[in-house]
Amino acid sequence: MSNLAYKNKKLHFSNLDLSKVARDYKTPFYLYSEDVLVENYTTFYQGAKAAGLRKPLVCFALKSNPNRELLRTLAKLDSGADIVSGGELRRALEAGIPAEKIVFSGVGKTEEEITYALGVSKKGIYSFNVESLEELELINRCAKKLGKLARICFRLNPVVEALTHKHISTGNKTHKFGLLEKDILASLRQKRLWSHSELVGLSIHIGSQLLDLRATKKAIAVLSSVALKTKLPLEFLDVGGGLGVDYHPDETRKLPTIEEYMGIVAGTLEKEFYAKTEHRPRVVFEPGRRIIAKAGIFVMKVLRNKVSEKNLFVIVDGGMNDFMRPSLYEAYHGLVPVKESRATKLSHVVGPICETSDCFGSNRLMPPLKSGDLLVLKDAGAYGYSMGSNYNLRGRPLELLIKKDKRIKVINKAQPYEELL
Repeated sequence: MSNLAYKNKKLHFSNLDLSKVARDYKTPFYLYSEDVLVENYTTFYQGAKAAGLRKPLVCFALKSNPNRELLRTLAKLDSGADIVSGGELRRALEAGIPAEKIVFSGVGKTEEEITYALGVSKKGIYSFNVESLEELELINRCAKKLGKLARICFRLNPVVEALTHKHISTGNKTHKFGLLEKDILASLRQKRLWSHSELVGLSIHIGSQLLDLRATKKAIAVLSSVALKTKLPLEFLDVGGGLGVDYHPDETRKLPTIEEYMGIVAGTLEKEFYAKTEHRPRVVFEPGRRIIAKAGIFVMKVLRNKVSEKNLFVIVDGGMNDFMRPSLYEAYHGLVPVKESRATKLSHVVGPICETSDCFGSNRLMPPLKSGDLLVLKDAGAYGYSMGSNYNLRGRPLELLIKKDKRIKVINKAQPYEELL
């Protein structure tokens, strides 16, 4: 669900006229819809339930968008959190997500972060998704100092090649993420690693923006095989996240529905795990993009045009420091004018940053645009603000939320110069 449509030749998002919003708030800004966020999360969770998965726990990936207000909305829906830093752990707790619903991933957890995570409740967080044996040793030492028992989930590297951008593929042995099967099984025989730790789960996460689920199916099969080989009554199996969205029109026909995705998860677990044991662990998910991407847009204003022979540059007030995905991954995002008119000109939509890569779209067919016109970058809720920076000493942009009653709430003020380091 994106909820972005023209009415009377004016672009509306969640039934609000964007031209009116831009009269009240200075561009550039992010605008999120609470309705879309709630619907996306609910569809995901109910899809897991409908597929017959036992006690599903949906842990929203904070790296995709850590805004407090958005997380509070998810917390009210009983969402958990997938975190990769101590800062994200603090943010999840501040938003009301309980420690017993938080999984901690990432290859570089520090002693300080581990100690903090162990101390946030009587049992600490739900699990540490461990990605190396040295990390396990450190967690065990920290737990021993505190007189605690750390809850461990090995992140398995299933050695599969996900069909996605090379920088967001994470499930092969050439990637820094996860442990190989042989290392996981060997560690279970080393009693010194488990004096103050217990293995409660196994997880996988093979990449992001996944539209082809063949590698996902294979990875879940490997996860099931390793889980059976541990011969332990694991509390849960974590199938990770990464389910994609249709940024480009050509991706719409490839996009797996939630029903299709959950069917693959449930069907593969049934064949590869449940059919071979009476044990029924719960299933954990770590979605981010699928929940939040289409719940947000990025609104910019045209500053001016520039013509260089056959090249028409439309220069906007948003930059790659505000929204990084196109410059980092050459990612496609739809660009639509707030005022509906016929597209007639091939244009390069670029920002003010002193980098050639500061480009939101090249050779896009756009209507004639002039200074002051508004332009929307679609599907900007995931990895937008969270990946932003102060490059060129630019303050971070405003974040707004359309509440259920259609009120607009400022959920993050635009950053003034005085706050820049």
